[in-house]
Amino acid sequence: MTQLDARPRAGDAVRDTVPADGGVRGKGLGGNSVGLMGSAVIGISTVAPVYCLTSTLGSTAGEVGLQMPAVFLAGFLPMLLVAFAYRELNKVMPDCGTSFTWTVKAFGPRVGWMCGWGLVIATIIVLSNLAGVATSYFWLLAGEITGSDSIAALDDSKLVHILTCLLLIAAATAISYRGMTTTKGIQYALVGLQLVVLALFVAMAVRKGTSGDFATSAGFSWSWLNPFAVKSFAAFTAGLSLSIFMFWGWDTCLTANEETTGSEKTPGRAALIAMVVLVGSYLATAVAAQMAVGSGTTGPGLADPETSDNVFAALAGPVMGPGLGILLFVAVLASAAASLQTTFIPVARTVLAMSTYEALPASYARVHPRFRTPGRATVTAGVATGVFYTVMTLVSEHVLVDTIYALGLMICFYYALTAFACAWYFRAELTRSARDLVFKGLFPVVGGVLLTAVFSKTLYDMWDPAYDSGSAVLGVGSVFVIGVGLLLLGVVLMLVMQRRSPSFFRGDVLTKETPALVVED
Repeated sequence: MTQLDARPRAGDAVRDTVPADGGVRGKGLGGNSVGLMGSAVIGISTVAPVYCLTSTLGSTAGEVGLQMPAVFLAGFLPMLLVAFAYRELNKVMPDCGTSFTWTVKAFGPRVGWMCGWGLVIATIIVLSNLAGVATSYFWLLAGEITGSDSIAALDDSKLVHILTCLLLIAAATAISYRGMTTTKGIQYALVGLQLVVLALFVAMAVRKGTSGDFATSAGFSWSWLNPFAVKSFAAFTAGLSLSIFMFWGWDTCLTANEETTGSEKTPGRAALIAMVVLVGSYLATAVAAQMAVGSGTTGPGLADPETSDNVFAALAGPVMGPGLGILLFVAVLASAAASLQTTFIPVARTVLAMSTYEALPASYARVHPRFRTPGRATVTAGVATGVFYTVMTLVSEHVLVDTIYALGLMICFYYALTAFACAWYFRAELTRSARDLVFKGLFPVVGGVLLTAVFSKTLYDMWDPAYDSGSAVLGVGSVFVIGVGLLLLGVVLMLVMQRRSPSFFRGDVLTKETPALVVED
């Protein structure tokens, strides 16, 4: 199945495009803008490995102790299996709507709409957090460079913090607005910087660990890779939820498929390359950090409260020294800023696709006449991110933290739906060959089941107010209220759009179908 050969003119809405191949439509995006390496770099950048590590190493160590590397591997498994589902679906339907479009084709418009909503709201949450982390590290770095504690302390002012955050969001929106070529060039430099500094940290942390410079240092053990050594199933699932969050974002490679050279195969290959780079980086850093300072709750262990909230800020000086330690601050800022920019790609293109297929208002189906990007959708995502972060920061810091934990629900929700959509969409082909059975059926179903299990267990645990921050609403955990509330908000918006755009929800625009058997090249 392929896209329309005759694409609409840039800047035109595509409501009147004649449906082909069950309703799949061209969007007018700039094609052949990114190759294999550029696509993989964008996928790595969206995940933001250095940002993820500084944000979650301590929390994960607090949940599972020295088994953190094992939990990272466990979180990688369902993501890898789901990546195969994305690859197979993208081969026959390279559409920038990805999860939304594919689940509509497999399960119908309502399931597809909710899947698209899960991706959109998860991205808005992450953009907000990325902007906050980038802001904090901007002022920390400014304080380090100037040697002024008063400058670093400017981040403690809510007004200064919010204004800086909004400026960063505006800058990232502007870069994404200008197209994939601009995005790609900046990302090569920022991702390269992250990986080089991370490799330097790993090498120096291993040296600290082997020399026993810290009282909490731990000698490496292969038992760290044993997930069955985690103290409880609840601790394992909590750590696994954090691990899954750390891999989220690789699917940006697929969201940019209509702008990628060789759109049927290149995005899937790029996603797998990004996944391998990420799991290697995470394992190396987890092992090195544990060797250097251990995973205990006393300083400078990873689970120590003074360390866990921001691991690299706490360990930059002790592990790398005052001179090189500043590079780690630069790397975290670069990681958050790079991801802030590329994370606009999936949300803007998903909104573009949903509007193109009449699941959202028609105004979002327009692309910029010069840059060939979903300009209105990108700007709207930027505004929504700024408003969300500002409101959450002013209401309560706990609300913002709990929202990040609720993000795990959204990730599991739409990834699992996409995995199941792959197996169901290709159900007529699963007996054709062993390859089809494994890559189109077995791998996606196992990945979907694993993510569904994490979703269900996390949902159950979130009911308890003690989950994460300990805050509650009418006796129910805030994380549960936020997570379920955001999904229910999606249901309400879907019902509104159903009244405004009945043709999409009748299946007249993008049709549910099972493909006929085809012979691959």
